[in-house]
Amino acid sequence: MLKEKMELGRVTLKNRLVMAPVDLEKSDHGTVTDEQLSYYEERTRGGCFGLVVIEHSFVKPNGRATEHQLSVAKDEDIAGLAKLVEVIHKSGSKTVMQLSHAGSAIKKAQVAEEGISPSGLASPVLASDRTLQRTHAMTHAEIGDLVEHFALAAERAKRAGFDGVEIHSAHGYLLNQFYSPLTNKRTDAYGETIVGRLKIHQEIITAVRDVIGEDMILGLRLGAADYMEGGNTIADGVAAAKNLAGAGLQYISVSGGLCGSRPKDKTGAGYFGDASEAIKKAVDTPIILTGGVQTSKDAEMLLREKKADMIGVARAIVADPDWARKALAELC
Repeated sequence: MLKEKMELGRVTLKNRLVMAPVDLEKSDHGTVTDEQLSYYEERTRGGCFGLVVIEHSFVKPNGRATEHQLSVAKDEDIAGLAKLVEVIHKSGSKTVMQLSHAGSAIKKAQVAEEGISPSGLASPVLASDRTLQRTHAMTHAEIGDLVEHFALAAERAKRAGFDGVEIHSAHGYLLNQFYSPLTNKRTDAYGETIVGRLKIHQEIITAVRDVIGEDMILGLRLGAADYMEGGNTIADGVAAAKNLAGAGLQYISVSGGLCGSRPKDKTGAGYFGDASEAIKKAVDTPIILTGGVQTSKDAEMLLREKKADMIGVARAIVADPDWARKALAELC
């Protein structure tokens, strides 16, 4: 099943294996480095991935999560990103840029000024972290500015030659902070209900689609459930997926846990499979599941159990650059 083709809009993937993003963190300036080019070249050689999702990259300097995070925040980034696309395309794989803003997860060492977040609150699991920068609740003008910066970043990805972009709303970063009732206490149109908490997502999806056109892939990484008391549940994840799928996404990549809140019992291959399976049953949009996949048999099992339509692999590929080539050989 890994070799079955998958249609994402007008883009056809030759198999259902996805190289999921990891944080490489090499450049102090957020630019693509020779080490990153070598990393992707080595792991994509042979074209064994249907899709390669690049590590999450900041769309605006005040949303930089880590010192060496990749940038898509300025036009000067395009040249390096184009080299990265060339390396991946040479293998025969498609690739998407992952767009992100850290929100209240920013650190003082990376962002000197007060930051932005939905309600001026840090994730509950990070509230005691004294390295975090202070944030304030975003004004409507700041929300509009953020939407524009996601669109500008998507346009840069298009100019660099990416096949699409993925909007990051997981792992306790800004859009996940809007989605979660634990970090979104707003009483305006961007809060209170799940529709309100997803309003900024809808606006970003619309703005991004306007600049990338209909031929490019548009996906979203969704932290479907918080797995914390008072947080989003799997049922909320299903409702969110229904809400967002209608906005024109080509896929939803399901994750979970509000920045470190994944329960200890969430182990094994596809440990967010409970959420991805429920979402897959509820929407026609293709679903990606990543987490805990160590072998080709893991990936094949999750597909046969209909946990998802595509399987993402991350850490196993970091450990073994030949993982994908071995995986496909084992299934031939």
